[in-house]
Amino acid sequence: MKLAQCALPLLAVASISAGVLVPGPSDDRTAQPVDPASAGVGRTPTLPAISGIDGSPVSIPWPGSKATVLALTSPDCPVSKRYGPTLAGLEREYAGKGVRFVLVDAAEGANGTDLRAMATGLGLKGALAVDRTWARALGATTTAETFVFDGRGRVVYRGAVDDQYGIGTALPSPRNRYLADALGAVLAGREPKVAATTAPGCLLGDFEAGAGDTLTFHRTVEPILQRACLPCHHDGGVAPFALDSYEQVKRRGPMIRYVVEDGIMPPWFAAKSGSGPSPWKNDRSLSPEDKAALLAWIDGGMAQGDPAEAKPAPTFPAEWSIGEPDQVFALPRPVSVAASGVMPYVDVEVETGFTEDRWVEAVEVLPSARQVVHHVLVFAVPPGEGRGLDELDGFFAAYVPGTSALVYGDGRAKRIPKGSRLRFQLHYTPDGTATTDRTRIGLVFAKGPVRQEVHTTAVHNLLFSIPPGAERHPVVGRLAVPFDVEILSYLPHMHVRGAGARYELIAPDRSRTTLLDVPRYDFNWQLQYILREPKRVEEGSEIVYTAWYDNSAKNPSNPDPTRRVGWGLQTTDEMHLGYLEYVVPGERPGSGEGDLRRSRRMGAAAVEQAFRRLDRDRDGGVTEAEAGTMWGAVREADTDGDGRITLDEAKARFGR
Repeated sequence: MKLAQCALPLLAVASISAGVLVPGPSDDRTAQPVDPASAGVGRTPTLPAISGIDGSPVSIPWPGSKATVLALTSPDCPVSKRYGPTLAGLEREYAGKGVRFVLVDAAEGANGTDLRAMATGLGLKGALAVDRTWARALGATTTAETFVFDGRGRVVYRGAVDDQYGIGTALPSPRNRYLADALGAVLAGREPKVAATTAPGCLLGDFEAGAGDTLTFHRTVEPILQRACLPCHHDGGVAPFALDSYEQVKRRGPMIRYVVEDGIMPPWFAAKSGSGPSPWKNDRSLSPEDKAALLAWIDGGMAQGDPAEAKPAPTFPAEWSIGEPDQVFALPRPVSVAASGVMPYVDVEVETGFTEDRWVEAVEVLPSARQVVHHVLVFAVPPGEGRGLDELDGFFAAYVPGTSALVYGDGRAKRIPKGSRLRFQLHYTPDGTATTDRTRIGLVFAKGPVRQEVHTTAVHNLLFSIPPGAERHPVVGRLAVPFDVEILSYLPHMHVRGAGARYELIAPDRSRTTLLDVPRYDFNWQLQYILREPKRVEEGSEIVYTAWYDNSAKNPSNPDPTRRVGWGLQTTDEMHLGYLEYVVPGERPGSGEGDLRRSRRMGAAAVEQAFRRLDRDRDGGVTEAEAGTMWGAVREADTDGDGRITLDEAKARFGR
């Protein structure tokens, strides 16, 4: 089995040191207050006039203004793009109050065309400029920094717009509106309560190309990037910018250095096991040698070298990486995606019309607006089955950060029962520009006999409750293995409080082996870990899936650290799912004999015991008030929709 895997944008974070913003610790991924004096607040810098992209002079302070906002930005930095609508809203809010906005793209290689297009799309009316003079004079280091100058040109605020967006984080709404609060204070004749913060964004930097006679781009670095980065960072790829030329890489040298050194890129979170070759077919992590070479090249001045030494550029499919599908299903209508904020999950069902079982040897989920699609899970729902807890039964196909297509070889295929519906579960992450998405799924049918049926299931625990403030709360799920299986892949799934995950195998002799250890789980990268060789698991074994959750205020993605959290579909809830893909040696494809889901269902006695525990008033029914955080896990048993689950409903949904 193989897959297509990509890399998300290169990002960075900053903190204050020695009077300038510099890269900070990897857990400092949202704006944090810092010492104003060290940030240069209170100074009145001399900033020369620069030319706007329309040729007119631009100066700070803006003549006749009560306050001037200098907002650094970049059309290809994801954090900057997400803050675009917020800046546009603030500009409209303060338009009649004597506040002028100036947007400056200070990234190396920036151009006015992209900046103008971004500003036009957002409805920004302020002055636009492409220039590095002011950023250098102010010691700016990220594309998300803002500065507020009073009417005399004194810096009264420096930092982030707010704390809603950061490095791989997004809150439903900001906790602190730093820029708006600073403007309100200046107009009222007061000093801002918070006068300086860090400003997570894409790093700015000044590097001069070195001569170099050993480590050069074409000889050393280009082959590394072609393997680890270009599958996403190419023209037309899912990443917001390409890295397929020397110029494109050089202008982002500081950012590349940061994300590589901090382990953000390339995205790969499986702990290494031993010193031998990686057991993972889709491992895109850098070897220690490649990482050292890349960092040394950046530190040495990023010499280009001889273009004649360049490796042939890889080619990428224009659309389907699996080839032309035999059948394509699309969402019946486009889904509108907001420009900003956090969107709830979207569920859409599509009829297949299949009159017979179909065997699929390759599948790909292809969003039309990949830049805003966080993940898509597709479930094959047989006729007669309702919504249910499809997540527990295993997905049919997926598009998640890092995975877009699956191809099964060696006579293996997945089955779609006749008459099934395809249910799409879509999660969107607005990126600063309103758009629409019409996701499709492409299927390649098996052309010959199917030797092995590929199954998907999940090790899970529904009945968990994460306490408020817990920093590393463990939740354990177990799956009995009643017959021999061969595991093909793993995919741990949690939401924004997910912190780590581990799959373990307890053999019949009770010996314990780690199958996959993900010590740092990242909701932005729900990677599938595909084995080079299937892992044989004996009958009588048990698979243990442990997930850890950070519900503390230290988690920058935590929407509410004061809330007790249980199972639920939305990002603000949590899930505990350790997905597995597997085959059963000797199973007759389509017989259903190898379905581990049957062994996972609870017996009648276990269902009744859990029901009695939740039925606190002993009236023979469980309501949301009684279930509390468990309601998200059990509410699908309420088949008549009366808001109350009876014992018969619970047995029908969760019993054997």
